[in-house]
Amino acid sequence: MKDKRLQRRKRIRAKIKGTNERPRLSVFRSNKYIYAQIIDDEKGKTLVGVSEKQIKEDASSKKTESSKKIDKSKTLGLMLAKLAVSKKIKSVVFDRSGYAYHGRVKAIAEGAREGGLKF
Repeated sequence: MKDKRLQRRKRIRAKIKGTNERPRLSVFRSNKYIYAQIIDDEKGKTLVGVSEKQIKEDASSKKTESSKKIDKSKTLGLMLAKLAVSKKIKSVVFDRSGYAYHGRVKAIAEGAREGGLKF
């Protein structure tokens, strides 16, 4: 399963490049957390990066339901967009890293769009 995702990622990465005017919004999903960063591939630098670990969660809510993860992912997208807009980044190219565009990956994209980023 992981090998197929990496093949898709390689195929996608061949077509998508982040530039200074339009950097790449890359998503990485682990079993526990989800990470998103905005990368300028020309310089090889990460401009903005956030992870689910940065989201403050209540001590009382320790549920691991998928709806909870989706809500956190949307919040993460909003945080990323807020940081990007503060660094004068308005337009990005979305890199889903071989993951299917649904669930947490889709929630990050929707949150980033709501925050003001254009794909």
